[in-house]
Amino acid sequence: MIMGPNSIHVGIIQVACSDDKQGNVAKSIEKIREAAGLGAQVICLQELFSTTYFCWEENYDNFKLADAIPGPVTDRFRELARELDVVIIASLFEKRAEGVYHNTVAVIDADGTLAGTYRKHHIPDDPGFYEKFYFTPGDGGYKVFDTKYGRIGTLICWDQWYPEAARITSLMGAQVVFYPTAIGWASAQPEALNQQQYQAWQTIQRAHAVANGVFVVSVNRTGTEGDLKFWGGSFIAAPFGEILYQASHDLEDVHVHELDLDKIGETRIHWPFLRDRRIDSYAPILNRYIDKEER
Repeated sequence: MIMGPNSIHVGIIQVACSDDKQGNVAKSIEKIREAAGLGAQVICLQELFSTTYFCWEENYDNFKLADAIPGPVTDRFRELARELDVVIIASLFEKRAEGVYHNTVAVIDADGTLAGTYRKHHIPDDPGFYEKFYFTPGDGGYKVFDTKYGRIGTLICWDQWYPEAARITSLMGAQVVFYPTAIGWASAQPEALNQQQYQAWQTIQRAHAVANGVFVVSVNRTGTEGDLKFWGGSFIAAPFGEILYQASHDLEDVHVHELDLDKIGETRIHWPFLRDRRIDSYAPILNRYIDKEER
């Protein structure tokens, strides 16, 4: 594949998962090979790719699904990354210690080294998304990773709704912000509400791209699990927010897209939001809420 002078090829893998953990891992390996064959250099899997989305219920048995990092899954992916000369972004249910579990992204560089991890900061607790039962909030700060193919940032699913997370990751130098995701519609929900929710989800992430002048890559799962239909729709947004690619809501997908990194500088020159930030005026953002008597 012919590349521009300052570009990278990102691969997104959107699939449905089953109760067969080893089968899910094998399927992801197959899809990573497919993406690499299409020229991908940085490949992102969806959130919790090796299992079904078990957080729809509070069940102590599900803690048995967790993996150590490093561990057998990341070791296998390190071998694969080295073999294919690709960066792999893999979201796992991490067992950090007895009683301490995280929703974690492992970033594996193209030479097979574990570049590091990012542990999900924002943990939801809603009907069908009982993540607080399982996941300790990340305590390692926001992260960027200098990989063979560029500086990338990783956030996870519920982090998508928080502009602060995207801003900090961008200020740390991320050129591309990846969001491994598992989000969907309740099966009994009306179609009009489905579309409103999807559009809100995509719009806020496109806004992160615009506000920060970065590429945003969001990789969701598809398929139906219990009463939840994952809405797929994985997409790639450019630094000015335009959609470069959007996957189907219903079908599995492997897609590779070239990102022209020079667009970051061009966009920030013409729309200099980072230049014009009034960092001296932002102290109130550290409040949970500003009560009337404090305004």
